Amino acid sequence: MKRIAIILNLLVMMILAGCAESTEPEVIRTIKKEGVLRVGTTGDYQPMSFLDPATGTYVGFDAALAEDLAESLGVKVEYVPTSWPTLMEDTLAGRFDLALCGITITDARKEQALMSDGYLGNGKTVLCRKEDADTYTSLEAVNRPEVRVMENPGGLNEKFARENLPEAQLIIHDVNEEIPGLIAQGEADVMITEILEAGYYCAKDERLAAPLINDPFTHGQLGVLMPKGSEALLEYVNEFLANERESGRLEELAQQYIYGNNAETEAVPSSSDLVPALQP
Repeated sequence: MKRIAIILNLLVMMILAGCAESTEPEVIRTIKKEGVLRVGTTGDYQPMSFLDPATGTYVGFDAALAEDLAESLGVKVEYVPTSWPTLMEDTLAGRFDLALCGITITDARKEQALMSDGYLGNGKTVLCRKEDADTYTSLEAVNRPEVRVMENPGGLNEKFARENLPEAQLIIHDVNEEIPGLIAQGEADVMITEILEAGYYCAKDERLAAPLINDPFTHGQLGVLMPKGSEALLEYVNEFLANERESGRLEELAQQYIYGNNAETEAVPSSSDLVPALQP
């Protein structure tokens, strides 16, 4: 009888565990069963998600956020390389569960796929040589035939440049993280980029400046991208982001990866601009 009671207790526990598991959405169950969260990343965006060639690991605000998300699910992160030109195609093809690498929320992206609530403020601004900081203080100043604007292909920076700087010389360079150095060397004059990236590179290279970092051309937020059909995962991610904000974790990551790099510069975006209330 004692042996039968033990067996019955085990059966009850198994049934209860199965019932608890069955209440989870299929996409969450699949991730947990496989033990990995597949995260798409371009790996070229400092200080958000960058593949460090020295260590072969991904570092930055979004890389840390991805690790937190995977930990909340009880799984490991598996990074899946993508690129800005193929980001949406790879997302819709299901090459990864979600993409998390400094992706701006736009209506166009939301029409094709799912995007989480915004978790970090951002906006387009100018990155230039320090000696030119007093020159490039408006779009009109950049939109001139003699000004060389360098952008990486396929992303919103290139799109913004094409739409707003038709008179300038647009130079497309494949490797995003090389562009700030090329600007500093005089290979081009201006890079249109996000305030996060501009501030990061200004802190790393004293030859660079971001004269409009606190007055960007656009105002937006970063979000997590995933294919339609992943609504349950979207709901989970939004709850996760809300918890990260309420616990102070988003501000902690901003201090570590953004403010820390800007500590010795005057171009420091305000805390409320970077970590605003979460908005869809």
